Amino acid sequence: MSRGRRITIYDVARAAGVSYGTVSRVLNGGRAVSAGARKAVERALASTGYVPNQQARRLAGARPDTVAFLHCVDSDLLFADPNVNGLLLDCRQTLGDRDITMVAPVGPSGPADVVTRRLAARIFDPIMLFSAPEASTAVADLVARRVPLVACGIPLGHERRVSYVTTDDREGARQMVSYLRSRGRRRIATVAGPADLPGGVQRLAGYRDAVAGFDPALVARGDYSYASGMAATELLLRQAPDLDAIFVASDMMAAGALAALERAGRRVPEDVAVAGYDDARIATTTRPQLTTVRIPWQRYADQLTRQLLRQLDGDGPSGVILPVELTIRGSA
Repeated sequence: MSRGRRITIYDVARAAGVSYGTVSRVLNGGRAVSAGARKAVERALASTGYVPNQQARRLAGARPDTVAFLHCVDSDLLFADPNVNGLLLDCRQTLGDRDITMVAPVGPSGPADVVTRRLAARIFDPIMLFSAPEASTAVADLVARRVPLVACGIPLGHERRVSYVTTDDREGARQMVSYLRSRGRRRIATVAGPADLPGGVQRLAGYRDAVAGFDPALVARGDYSYASGMAATELLLRQAPDLDAIFVASDMMAAGALAALERAGRRVPEDVAVAGYDDARIATTTRPQLTTVRIPWQRYADQLTRQLLRQLDGDGPSGVILPVELTIRGSA
């Protein structure tokens, strides 16, 4: 291929060793393609860097019939969270009501430029984005390619260039820590989320807003998993054995915190109050049940879809911030 020449669908067909029609069917989401041919086309799309003229399709009035769901975190962690599975189902249903299909989740299984070229090259057109780290090169590449995006959570570093739907995490954390203080707790620790994800940033900021005097010994981080909640709580007990409350940045980690406290012989809530975040299903299965911050998950799918359709209609990026509320149960 001559240097500088625009890559065409015929170049992709030659690289894949298939017909032009096969490439076209793959690009348009057709099912009448063998698994081997599909993989060959996808490899050729990645290696040639072919990107169809999505802008021309939109100017022609063509609404996409497929949406990609891109996540930027480890798949095992992502799908261990029941909230994510529920969100996927709700998004699929909401999009389906508008005759748009959401494809199976796509993760960063290769170099960022290869992943985003594959996404941009297939006629998904828009992408729903979940848990994008602040320094994500995949998100930067998609923004540069002007692929319509809507993020679940604030897209750190791209707030003015990517539409998003989020909850008021900073305020939710502030309210929960203030509640713990109102219950007489004075040494309030926190298990924060990852420092490069929006929830980890905003919920720690809310904790710092409300806590009486910031003490680094009262802060540990987890990755939203049960095991990390246990490990972080064990670390906190070593660093600050006099703690009397823990605000945990997710209910899954909070369940791990409860297990660590039980192992250490600390009673909940008598010795240590525990509060989580999300109001996930696990919050009502722990003993005691978790006091937590309720996220309106049922509203996410509709708002994400609305934001996505606005992007396709040519509107500029915008953000939707959903309110949260405290749910008081037995753990605090």
